[in-house]
Amino acid sequence: MLESVIDSCKYVMDNAKYVTINYDKLDEFIITVDCSELKHWLSNNPYNILDLGIENVINYILLFESIDYSFWGTPKWTINTELGQKDGSDALLYAMLKFVKDRKIEDLYNISYEEFKLLLKGNVEIPFIKERYKTLSKTSEIVKEKMNGNFYKYIYSIHNDIELFQVIINNFQSFKDEREYDGKTIYFYKLAQLLTSDILHLREQMESIEVDYTHLIGCADYKIPQTMRALDIIEYNDELSNIIDNKVEIECSSKYEVEIRASMIVVINYIKSKIDNTNAIDINDYFFTASKKVKSIAKPYHLCRNQNY
Repeated sequence: MLESVIDSCKYVMDNAKYVTINYDKLDEFIITVDCSELKHWLSNNPYNILDLGIENVINYILLFESIDYSFWGTPKWTINTELGQKDGSDALLYAMLKFVKDRKIEDLYNISYEEFKLLLKGNVEIPFIKERYKTLSKTSEIVKEKMNGNFYKYIYSIHNDIELFQVIINNFQSFKDEREYDGKTIYFYKLAQLLTSDILHLREQMESIEVDYTHLIGCADYKIPQTMRALDIIEYNDELSNIIDNKVEIECSSKYEVEIRASMIVVINYIKSKIDNTNAIDINDYFFTASKKVKSIAKPYHLCRNQNY
């Protein structure tokens, strides 16, 4: 399935109408890429998530990443924390983690809808609140009924991305992330790849075991294409530029959305082919980190309401 991600995205870019890759700019950028100092994002988070211990961390991030999507809005969903106001994915991480620390991981797997709404109470209602709760409940149900209530123990013997990714997408339908483009199925699986990467990075760090995440392709979202566009690596035609820059929402599975997401996957794969001993998922994370450096010159990211990113 992971091979299908890059193959299908290449098909999109071979036929793209609205998005192009500027390979001259990309080649200039490649010489600046250095992933050697990257640190996994969960090891740098300000909420001490690693204090939970590896088993609870893995069981927690399965639930967290199953509903880690679509936060944009006017105003954006925001909560108050001990570290000030937080929004988006950062706020969700904080709120769910605080619940687990105040109680226990099993309570998150059995949370009621009323508790869930209270947990995520902010300045406005978080988008897709009912859908998030449904996903959380279904994921918890699968873990309890099929995995003896412990996802970590279920995947304990798996140390490679291909097998772990397959377990995730075979068991949890909420991680399905596919689109249609000119009658062909295009595969992204953003959250499934993110979860696979996070689990393996955490186990490598916290358990000092050898893992393999070299087959992951990249996590197609909205921030990384925004960064690539700010760097002139990907370009939108006038029609799409006008839509995105005026913050007009685009439809899920539209050609606009599929081409934007596919372009970043093809860019990451191209960079990987040019740099020895570098993983695609590390290049993905490098771009995510670079988003902070181009924030002042970046144009708006695309707005597409969906449950995949």
